Amino acid sequence: MASVGMARKPLSRELLDEQRALLGLPGYVGPDEAPALRRAALDTLIAARSAGVEPARPVVTGAVRLLLDRLAELAPGRSVEIRVPPHAAVQAIEGTRHTRGTPPNVVEMDADTWIALALGDLTWDDALRDRRVKASGSRADLSAHLPLPPT
Repeated sequence: MASVGMARKPLSRELLDEQRALLGLPGYVGPDEAPALRRAALDTLIAARSAGVEPARPVVTGAVRLLLDRLAELAPGRSVEIRVPPHAAVQAIEGTRHTRGTPPNVVEMDADTWIALALGDLTWDDALRDRRVKASGSRADLSAHLPLPPT
């Protein structure tokens, strides 16, 4: 993929507009609130990947955060920690709550894998088989929660 190489910047309307302009998309017109910016980041990321362009890191982070937040909303709880370093992590899924140290149920993967799982472009079983996901603990199976329904 080609790279859009941008310095480390937080996700903002300006960064989204810059990325979207490179892709021939209209500028972002939503509010400057994190959930709306993250939704626009996911849309921009999908368009960038379709065009063979690597999105800027803040766009990837925004998309990852949106999808992790959606999982936590749909599967509330604190028994499993889902990590997508260096972008974000959430705790989700009902069960025994973890409070200190390394949680007993951890799922970790890179951003590409998380986005593919969340959008249904990759199955949980395929991700495990291909070792794209590290899952430890008796509750560290996200298959019942993926792919995420559209937002």
